[in-house]
Amino acid sequence: MGATKVPLTRSAVPKAAAKSALTTAVKPARSIRKRKMVRDSLTIPKAEYAVLDNLKQRAARPSQGVKESELLRAGIKELAAMPEPAFLSALQRVAAIKTQRTAAGN
Repeated sequence: MGATKVPLTRSAVPKAAAKSALTTAVKPARSIRKRKMVRDSLTIPKAEYAVLDNLKQRAARPSQGVKESELLRAGIKELAAMPEPAFLSALQRVAAIKTQRTAAGN
């Protein structure tokens, strides 16, 4: 004769075993960590923003463009790699600007 079927109920599988199997399948590996990001805004003169746009066009590939944040991050890496005299010289070539926040709704 055939084997009798026993219906599986929730109590047939211990909750702890079911929960651990589910969480291990969903959790990402601990070795992979997301980078922490910082969101910020900046004020830049219109002429320098146009240069940034020009750099974006120069870096654009046929199938993929480049983001402003990528250009800025590349520039930061280059500044960090400069020797001290070249770094200070580059800073002196940039004029200081006064930044003001506009009132909401203006």
